[in-house]
Amino acid sequence: MKQLVILSGKGGTGKTSVAAAFAHLASNGSKAILADADVDAANLELLLSPEVLESHEFGGGKVAVINEDSCDGCGICKDVCRFDAVHEGDGIFQVDPIACDGCAACVYQCPAQSIHMQPQMAGHWYRSTSRYGPMFHAALRPAQENSGKLVTMVKQQARLLAMDESYDLVLVDGPPGIGCPVISAVSGADLALIIAEPTAAGTHDMRRVLETTAHFDVPAMVCINKSDLYRQGSEEIEAYCREAGIPVAGKIPFDSSVTEAIVQGQPVTVFKPQAPASVAIRDLWERVTSELMDVNHEYA
Repeated sequence: MKQLVILSGKGGTGKTSVAAAFAHLASNGSKAILADADVDAANLELLLSPEVLESHEFGGGKVAVINEDSCDGCGICKDVCRFDAVHEGDGIFQVDPIACDGCAACVYQCPAQSIHMQPQMAGHWYRSTSRYGPMFHAALRPAQENSGKLVTMVKQQARLLAMDESYDLVLVDGPPGIGCPVISAVSGADLALIIAEPTAAGTHDMRRVLETTAHFDVPAMVCINKSDLYRQGSEEIEAYCREAGIPVAGKIPFDSSVTEAIVQGQPVTVFKPQAPASVAIRDLWERVTSELMDVNHEYA
């Protein structure tokens, strides 16, 4: 069983469109489990229309809660809170759960012992069935933390099912950037495909993601999306990858069919199989899967 994670240095590069197309292409020849690890802004489901089979709560950090019945209104909790999470109104002190950092300073300082830490429900993770195979995905509630832990949960569930039922591939639509969720998504992957745009910002962000995958010893390939919009930028990406020894697995031309497919809620390879973008993505899929089969990488 192999793990392929699709990443990007920034949002909006076309990462999820490629992941959805890969899900479709994988269903034609191999058994794949899909995992949407972009839990802060999950949208792979918009293109795959999964049917939820199981829903599970995900617990985040703890927040302070004041017992108004035993609170004596001394205001010490407000004084010691470094995050301005404690507010007073008509002599009643309350904690803003969004502002609370969970440090528990107010709990330790309260002379009336009227404050306790309460676990938060930070989101949900789901096991679903989609048109192209089983799918694990999640939704983190606004302003909640621990998205890295939720990514780990989603990937772990996908991997366990893949092992139990002998699936060939776990296809992960990873989060953008280089933060904790990305590190969780990269962990244990056999190959990372970075989707980059030929712009100054796109090139810079691509380099940061490649540094991240290199740090965790995960082999990487690059795909240049909208490669014909700024050919000099595409050439700069290719030159950088050539010098760094990073394979450029493919180049996808700008194609309005991709946008039309998103509007219709379909992978572009389904919506218009002969569109230039679809042809390029099929070639990309063949190159990536060929490379993936040659990778020998232990799960971390």
